[in-house]
Amino acid sequence: MTAFRKYINDSRYLGLLASTALCLISGQVSASTQIPKEFSALKKTTQEVARSTQQSETIVLNGNNLTPSDVVQVARKGAKVSISDAALKRLQTAHELLLLAAKKGQAIYGLTQGVGLNKDQTLVDASGNLSEEVIRRSQEFNRGLIYAHSAGAGPQMSKDVVKAIMAVRLNSILFGSTGVQPKVAELYRDFLNNDIVPVIPSRGSVGQADITLITHIGLAMIGEGEVYYQDKKMPASQALKMNGLEPLVPFGKDSLSILSSNAYSAALGALAVAELEHALKMWKLVFALSLEAVDGNIEPFLEDANKIRPFPEALQVSRDIREMLSGSYLWEKSEERALQDPLSYRTGAYILGAGEHSLKELQAQLKIQLNSSDDNPAVVLDVLPPSTRAEEASHYVNEGGIRGAVIPTANFSPLPWVISFQKAAIALSYLSNASAQRTIKLGDPHFTHLSRFLGTENTVHAYGAIQKTFVSLAIENQELAAPILDDFAIAGNIEDVSTNAPRTVQRVRTQIDTLYYILGIEMMHAAQAIDLRLQKNPNLKLSRVTKSFVEQYRQVVPFMQSDRVLTYDIEKSYSFLKAYRK
Repeated sequence: MTAFRKYINDSRYLGLLASTALCLISGQVSASTQIPKEFSALKKTTQEVARSTQQSETIVLNGNNLTPSDVVQVARKGAKVSISDAALKRLQTAHELLLLAAKKGQAIYGLTQGVGLNKDQTLVDASGNLSEEVIRRSQEFNRGLIYAHSAGAGPQMSKDVVKAIMAVRLNSILFGSTGVQPKVAELYRDFLNNDIVPVIPSRGSVGQADITLITHIGLAMIGEGEVYYQDKKMPASQALKMNGLEPLVPFGKDSLSILSSNAYSAALGALAVAELEHALKMWKLVFALSLEAVDGNIEPFLEDANKIRPFPEALQVSRDIREMLSGSYLWEKSEERALQDPLSYRTGAYILGAGEHSLKELQAQLKIQLNSSDDNPAVVLDVLPPSTRAEEASHYVNEGGIRGAVIPTANFSPLPWVISFQKAAIALSYLSNASAQRTIKLGDPHFTHLSRFLGTENTVHAYGAIQKTFVSLAIENQELAAPILDDFAIAGNIEDVSTNAPRTVQRVRTQIDTLYYILGIEMMHAAQAIDLRLQKNPNLKLSRVTKSFVEQYRQVVPFMQSDRVLTYDIEKSYSFLKAYRK
């Protein structure tokens, strides 16, 4: 600690030290966060503490139980995965059913037939017994499929996103409708548990299965392409050898099942849901403090005012606000308090309620996506033909104790939950705008009865110029709320609609990240206003929740007694909110 003594004794660095430690432990350091080089030892120490407190748990996957929280645990916190025995048995049975259907002479997309526009080309004639020649041709077709679909562009995906993809795809494979060899699932598991992370470009999906991107995982499985292992980029073949893993020899429907999935978009979605859940909690906390900062009116959040218009999320938000502000001076009568506050305060329960409604919808939609099959064709076990109609019955197999069907599907369409993300983007624009509007009010003496821009006798401009910053950020989030509706007809005019799923979800994640900046600046204003009120009235009572919140914040960002560079305060406020846990 002697290396840090001069910084601890210097108030200019004390807040940054606290912020850095908090964010490093949580694993959430912004790329723009400035950390003095002398803090490098602190970084190492706090990361070691973080690792020691994040004991690697094992999540048992069975195709039916994956949650966004599980995805985060695997992607960011080192959780291991295992495969249930029942799921592994289901995989083997589905694989055998697929081969039985091929032997029967059924034309199967991606197995006996080509893919995309080439669906009319018979590539493997699997009628009758699977001869060595048929197996060889299937293996060649599978390898060629991986090569042809490894066609992404742009920067590499982050490691946490790639691990999230593998967790998502592994679980959907375990649902049992792919028909892959069990070894495919085992390699997903082994890649995750040994921290073998394929290098995948981030651009190139139109959101109708992320085929040109996630194929790179299959490329690594066959021992080609590159991966990150032990913090080094290396050939996939080398990482496999170092872990005693045999490369996959893809056969049957293996390659199509690896590449034809929305696992990238769904992984982004799972991460986004976890990020949105925390951001909404921070919005509520900052709102409560901001209401105290403006000496706001609590009455719009009273139960009797809300129950006559019982939108569930608005009712719940109002309850939460009342509880969070229990014991606050806002419950006492004040002659200065306005009868009705600006709408960004008064309608806060409805604004946040819209965000909470979007979150619930996304959670429900992703629960289905993460625990189902988006395969085409799909292997469906333990079903019999519902009729004797030839077209329908031709897809079914009942032989050797195995029964089921191999059916063409449109299950690769993620549209149900992509639309939910578009709705969430609209909600986020409202959340961002409301925060920005409240922050403007906090700098206005007409609303606060405090100094202009919350300055002191020693400030020149205080929080005046900063308005441009948070307003521009709010406008960015409004722009990102517009839906992406453009698409092209591709693959011989067969694939003529798409969803732009990864772009849609990534824009929501960008909005969430930007919202933290907007809320951080509102937090700067609210804390400053609270301190100015306490200077006027030292007996002013904050609620227990907001008092603890602002006291922890003041360890990171001190009161602004005189003008200072606000860029640093903005970054520290952003990092504080992202890392804050009650």
